[in-house]
Amino acid sequence: MIGFVQRVLRAAFMRAEALFNRAFGDRLNPLYHLGAITFFLFWVVSATGLVLYAFFDTSVTGAWRSVEAITHGAFGLGGLVRTLHRHASDAMVLTLVVHLLRHFAFDRLRGFRWFSWVTGVLLLWLVYLAGVNGYMLPWDRLAQFVTQASFAWLDWLPGFGGSLSRNFIVDANVSDRLFSLLVFIHIGVPLVTLLLMWVHVQRVPKAGTQPPRPIALALMATLLVLALLSPVSSQGPADLGTAPQVLALDWFLLPIFPLFYAWPLGAVWGLVAGSTLLLLALPWLPPRRAGHANQLTMHPGAVRVVARAGETLLEAGLRAGVALPYDCRAGGCGLCLCTVHQGRVDPGPYQAAVLTEAMRARGQALMCCAVALEDVELEIEGVAELARGESAAAPVRWRAEVRSMERLAPDLMRLHIALPEGQHLGFVAGQYINILLDDGARRAFSFANAPADPGATPSTAGDVIELHVRRIPGGRFTGHVFEGMKPGDTVEFEGPLGRFAMNDSERPILFVAGATGFAPIKSILEDNFRRGVRRPMRLYWGVQTQADLYLLDLLQRWQREHTNFEFVPVLSQADGDTAWTGRRGLVHQAMLEDHPDLRGHEVYACGSVRMVEAAVPDFLAHGLEEQFCFSDAFVPSGTASVRAA
Repeated sequence: MIGFVQRVLRAAFMRAEALFNRAFGDRLNPLYHLGAITFFLFWVVSATGLVLYAFFDTSVTGAWRSVEAITHGAFGLGGLVRTLHRHASDAMVLTLVVHLLRHFAFDRLRGFRWFSWVTGVLLLWLVYLAGVNGYMLPWDRLAQFVTQASFAWLDWLPGFGGSLSRNFIVDANVSDRLFSLLVFIHIGVPLVTLLLMWVHVQRVPKAGTQPPRPIALALMATLLVLALLSPVSSQGPADLGTAPQVLALDWFLLPIFPLFYAWPLGAVWGLVAGSTLLLLALPWLPPRRAGHANQLTMHPGAVRVVARAGETLLEAGLRAGVALPYDCRAGGCGLCLCTVHQGRVDPGPYQAAVLTEAMRARGQALMCCAVALEDVELEIEGVAELARGESAAAPVRWRAEVRSMERLAPDLMRLHIALPEGQHLGFVAGQYINILLDDGARRAFSFANAPADPGATPSTAGDVIELHVRRIPGGRFTGHVFEGMKPGDTVEFEGPLGRFAMNDSERPILFVAGATGFAPIKSILEDNFRRGVRRPMRLYWGVQTQADLYLLDLLQRWQREHTNFEFVPVLSQADGDTAWTGRRGLVHQAMLEDHPDLRGHEVYACGSVRMVEAAVPDFLAHGLEEQFCFSDAFVPSGTASVRAA
């Protein structure tokens, strides 16, 4: 039954949203900004309420007179403020209810979302409480009706025994102290509401609390027009000696009050308590088996995040601090378009005009709607580089200290640089950083160590990064590393950057590294060993001479310790080396000799631009599927730091 109601409501919302998109455009569709609109209305209600309170007499005898003076004073401006206060309160109830219905319709209340749903239900009742309490303050005939009915309803509860209603039998029983209590409640409840609103949005990544300016201006203009067309006025002074006969009821804030006279009070309590319990229990009705988390690998940048069960791709990325493109968050604008390369997703509900069947056939999806059904690798459309932080165009800058320097070969230095205490750099194995020079120039170097284990206890020490620096003749930075750098020096860099990272599949892996192209491969291999990857892995490492195999002992140890790993060194300038009994020639050709048919494999090639440009076409010509060919080309340090992948 719940599922049927959700499907009907979802279809209605999708049609309404499509209609509003045509009328207002997807960026200004009010149904996409219900939460932010509710915040805006709260501030309108608060601002107008403070103005009214400044001129309100909190005594029982002065309340009516002060409200009348406000309504008819200041050349009508007081009445305008009072009317705005009333209509904004009604509108806030409306947006809250529609917001709640929309999340119910799209089943955005289960799993980790239960907290936002439960706090949303509590917010709805707080708004009703503040509204009902507000109708008691003008002390007119409507206030008399609301007060007497409310306290009679409360008196039904055990323990009161009619003690509350007795305060409103005759006018003499209503004291200033009691009336001041009602005023205090009308101030305190909105303050609690504001606090709960803040708590409510903390569980929503990048939650918007202000609508787009055109919507805010249009909403304010609408409230002003309504205030002019339908001004609020009091309904005669309260007289507890007589019962009100005809009243203009506010059906937004007071819809339950006619039931106090049509139903037994216990039945009304049953309705309110039952509906509240049902709303609070909906995240677990009907009971469902809990899903599991999935890993997302987002390109460009190879940023890895974990998506909780039922969490959209966009929510997972935003929660992890990734700067992703989005606007409506409801499948209506298309800004969060992505292409799924690996893994399955549930595309979710979206507007067909934004995501066509042809786009679906190409593997495209909208991150704001799609939910991962397994580990997923995806490409974000229209983004040059992803980064964690507020802006993908501005990588995070870091300052590190040179911890140690080790010359592994005559022209190869291993650097360990350490971040300050407590700083941690989240990166994906295979990514790189840009070393920043004094004049703003950049030099790119890959991480040569694996990222920290996300399941390990965080260390108080700063992260240590391993870099492999080959000396380039005439290179400014590499020359400084070999001639002037010493432990304790400071290095500035930005990152992490790059999209050269492991793809999640079951295919056997072939690594092809040229010279220091081994550095990112080393990072990936160490990460794979730590994560227990069991896929067959073979590394072909091409260098000029035996002296260039600068970590040969490490690779031989890995080969002994991991049965799924093999290492094949290839020398390109070993013609005169009679002691060398291994492979000779170009590294990618050696790999193709062993694997002439690359169908069913994944290949990761990393090295000079010349090597990558020669190798990749050969790989594709030998049956390698393009989506399983991953490359990272090193540009010489004398030029701008650019990586291809």
